[in-house]
Amino acid sequence: MANKMWGGRFAQGPDAIMAKINASIDFDKKLYAQDIAGSKAHAVMLARQKIISRADAAAITKGLDAIKAEIESGKFNFSAELEDIHLNIESRLKELIGEPAGRLHTARSRNDQVATDFRLYVREAVDHFISAVQDLMLALAEKAEANASTLMPGFTHLQSAQPVTFGHHLLAYVEMLSRDLGRFQDARKRLNESPLGSAALAGTSYPIDRKATADALGFDRPTRNSMDGVSARDFALEVLSACAICSIHLSRLAEEIVIWSTSQFRFVKLSDKFTTGSSIMPQKRNPDAAELIRAKPGRILGAFTALAVMMKGLPMSYAKDMQEDKEQTFDALENIELALAAMTGMVRDLEPNKDAMLAAANSGFSTATDLADWLVQTLKMPFRDAHHVTGRIVALAEQKNVLLSDLPLADMRSVHAKIDEGVFRVLSVQASVASRKSQGGTAPANVLGEAKAWVKQLKGKRK
Repeated sequence: MANKMWGGRFAQGPDAIMAKINASIDFDKKLYAQDIAGSKAHAVMLARQKIISRADAAAITKGLDAIKAEIESGKFNFSAELEDIHLNIESRLKELIGEPAGRLHTARSRNDQVATDFRLYVREAVDHFISAVQDLMLALAEKAEANASTLMPGFTHLQSAQPVTFGHHLLAYVEMLSRDLGRFQDARKRLNESPLGSAALAGTSYPIDRKATADALGFDRPTRNSMDGVSARDFALEVLSACAICSIHLSRLAEEIVIWSTSQFRFVKLSDKFTTGSSIMPQKRNPDAAELIRAKPGRILGAFTALAVMMKGLPMSYAKDMQEDKEQTFDALENIELALAAMTGMVRDLEPNKDAMLAAANSGFSTATDLADWLVQTLKMPFRDAHHVTGRIVALAEQKNVLLSDLPLADMRSVHAKIDEGVFRVLSVQASVASRKSQGGTAPANVLGEAKAWVKQLKGKRK
């Protein structure tokens, strides 16, 4: 039997295996709203350009609205025999309104149709990400503001390095996420061009108005080259790249939450809302939400890699390979949105254990650098010499199992005779943190000012 959608060129229908590999309706039905929006804009434009009648355009628009209602109510019957969302909608439109449905595809192709749908879908996702990233940044900034003076150890190599504030640590993620926000905003600007009207690859001989359809769909402009319009997928690659980098940032924070919530650290506590229990160990409180966020970069990076590899060898312009652009992209977009929401919830939920953080900040000789700086500033010692003297004093304190601030002055003088009582003013973690007043430093006044500025900026964006 001839394929009724492909027309007279094909005398027989496809083999069952061909039909199975060719059909995309199982996943591209997610594009139904975008496909209907694009078709309505196209029909209105065709009528305005007197390519089809206003009566036909009105019937098409009414029929498309009815189809959207059917889909959203769960009453629409998706058919694999009709391959994709475009033909499923067109076939149902013909059932509803008859002959005018056949005029909808005038001056367009499935090539520019799917390219338009996909851009609209990705753009909508990016808009959600922009809002979600701002929500997470605000949650972190507010938590930082409340903990601008909460002391904790700062780490390098996951070893105690210098004391910082919890607020300062959280603001580091605000900065990272602000760059993610910029990447999503930049990607949105570049993707916001309309391929509709590019037709199969060469444009069309009909007197269409591409600017009108671009405006109707919220695009900034039409794409300038019809071949690029139907074949470009770098907009999706760019968004997936931004998603991958963002997911890495989320994963780093998730890893820290996992570490901080262990009984060995006890830096933070998550409520029952974001933890699970064990089927065998009743004492367990597992940070499963954080662990799952930590796992997300694998599938998101995988989506980027899959699309990049698929596109890298394709000649101009459209090829069926591009049908493989959607499943991984849909999955990645859904998972980064979920990860952002879950992380925002966890940040708002977690409570710092200030006593445990302070105790940890006081361990590991975290004020050793402050001692070296005191030797430089007070005794005018070259820093390398001060570093050596400090190392010997740390070894002595370690041997006696005391904090640097508790090591007797006589012991310090046994290493360097000119050390005096003034050294003890810099050896507490409170003094260490307070002294870090350089721009971007961890001094509580700095942190409070930065946190307040971020909160004000982010709340302003949400209005």
